[in-house]
Amino acid sequence: MATSLISLSTLLILCTLAKATPPALTLTLVNNCPYTIWPAIQPNAGHPALERGGFALSTLTHRSFPAPAAHWSGRIWARTGCTHTNGHFSCATGDCGGRLECNGLGGAAPATLAQFTLHHGHADFSTYGVSLVDGFNVPMTVTPHEGKGQCPVVGCRADLLSTCPHALQVKGGPHGAVVGCKSGCAAFGTDELCCRNHFNSPQTCRASSYSEFFKHACPATFTYAHDSPSLMHECSSPKELKVIFCH
Repeated sequence: MATSLISLSTLLILCTLAKATPPALTLTLVNNCPYTIWPAIQPNAGHPALERGGFALSTLTHRSFPAPAAHWSGRIWARTGCTHTNGHFSCATGDCGGRLECNGLGGAAPATLAQFTLHHGHADFSTYGVSLVDGFNVPMTVTPHEGKGQCPVVGCRADLLSTCPHALQVKGGPHGAVVGCKSGCAAFGTDELCCRNHFNSPQTCRASSYSEFFKHACPATFTYAHDSPSLMHECSSPKELKVIFCH
């Protein structure tokens, strides 16, 4: 009888632990670009840095790592045109203070951003979306695997560097090629384009001709600060979230 009670107690403890711990979730970053990129990961305040915040990823390779088992939120982007000379590391786009491992630092605009909130809500939701609010540097999609509910592939597959309006172009590298496409806010800095002050509300922050350039090419992305919240998607208990650069 004593053995049965111990076994029952152990079973109850295991069941409780199983319910308390969300299913394992893997984050996979895939580089389909024909050049090396340096992915960067920035946690929101109070959350840990993943993979020390950044690393190099050669063309046609990927890197997978476990997501935190508890609630986590943050963003992922690609840095491009990075060089390491005379002990100084820097990137043409997405640079995070001249570091290979960003360790919590944000990136310089313009950069295509994937935004995540993991393990939240009653059904272990992972919320994700792709933003061009801070401009564009590489095509990017987010693909959830084996989740429940509405779990679409979202992002921007178009290469906007070739069509970026002249006023938004960022040029760099030895040949002065277009390496990024700025937002209207970054290019002109007005309160209206940046949705600041009087314009910082859903009623007064509106799309502009510059945000419409991004929206026309990539309708499933955020293109200005108060763009539709429906562009963030809630997927229940996915096994993997795959960020694909140059999809």
